[in-house]
Amino acid sequence: MATRRINCRWCGMPSLVQLEAQTLCCTACNRVTKFQSNGNGYRPPGANGNINFISNNQQVTNPSYAVYVRPQQPVNVGRVYPGQLQVRAPHAHVRAPPAQLRVPPAHGRKRAVLCGITYKGHKQSLDGSINDVLFMKKLLVERFGFPNSSILVLTEEEDFSRIPTKKNIRAALQWLVRGCQPGDSLVFHYSGHGSQVVDRDGDELDGYDECLLPVDYETEGRILDDELNATIVRPLPAGATLNSIIDTCFSGTFLDLPNEYHLNHLHQSSLLLYSGKDYKWEDHRVPYAAAYKGTSGGVAIGISACDDHQNSGDTTAFTGVPTGALTYSFVKILEQEPRLTYGRLLICLHDRISAARDQVGLSRDAPHLSQEPQLSSSHKFEIHSKPFTL
Repeated sequence: MATRRINCRWCGMPSLVQLEAQTLCCTACNRVTKFQSNGNGYRPPGANGNINFISNNQQVTNPSYAVYVRPQQPVNVGRVYPGQLQVRAPHAHVRAPPAQLRVPPAHGRKRAVLCGITYKGHKQSLDGSINDVLFMKKLLVERFGFPNSSILVLTEEEDFSRIPTKKNIRAALQWLVRGCQPGDSLVFHYSGHGSQVVDRDGDELDGYDECLLPVDYETEGRILDDELNATIVRPLPAGATLNSIIDTCFSGTFLDLPNEYHLNHLHQSSLLLYSGKDYKWEDHRVPYAAAYKGTSGGVAIGISACDDHQNSGDTTAFTGVPTGALTYSFVKILEQEPRLTYGRLLICLHDRISAARDQVGLSRDAPHLSQEPQLSSSHKFEIHSKPFTL
């Protein structure tokens, strides 16, 4: 395919892009450069009104599913019909007004940052992200006793000082761990777009860094998993616990935690999960990588919507209200089953999400359509005996 060379307007790094591309995400500084397309008469996929599925550079029509496409590949997500999954794709062209985040005092043994981004008004907006944050906040307050004053919410519906810009998300994460002490319970919940960029420091087994997309990512850039780990994982002191719930695509190792509870074979039954026969902890560290990815003695645990190569989705299949499949399942499981282990939680998440996908007619036999919730941790533990708590 014909390409041309474009220099990043921020750092000057040259990159090759397709002729029809109109944006460049720099792999060096993660910022976005816009430019005119050279394509004449280019008609993007989906111009005929259909929803397109693109995988391994092959285009097919799929009326139930619109999937993430990596940067520089155009995609038409289309509208989301009742009961249909909407995959979290990262090309929502959003700008937010500059704002200075006003954070509450860093106090209390329980503290949470809840971030939901809809990218409102754009083709690839996410209808369920704000609902996800509302469900999660209600769960934390009513089920786990988090004070309202210790929960920091970032959405486009908050006042301008709490819009989820890159600057505000960074400030919120710094607040989350500020003054953290033994016995503290911290929660980070993110519902929005996620993507991958080429790993430049050699600490990723698959060669890609995962990243979240702030509302202003086109001008300010993404937030990489390396930064998330350095900000909220590494400072965690002994006796403190961080639980993250990440509802986005490519989120299996979103916090770069050293250990992943990995599914060996796709679509095994939850009975096999319960017995542990097809699941095990795997060391996710790169042997020659210099960066330390663990904590300062505390425990960090990540629950994510899918593996690093998979897509997650929004759906109305549960109640008719758009929600992230992971977030809604997570909240309802904990409301209905207050005392459960991490293993039991993982089983229930797997079963609920599989049922929702069956309901909208998505095949379990197609690997590119799979969504398997993942568990990662700074320390290995027995998932069927460790109680889940926040």
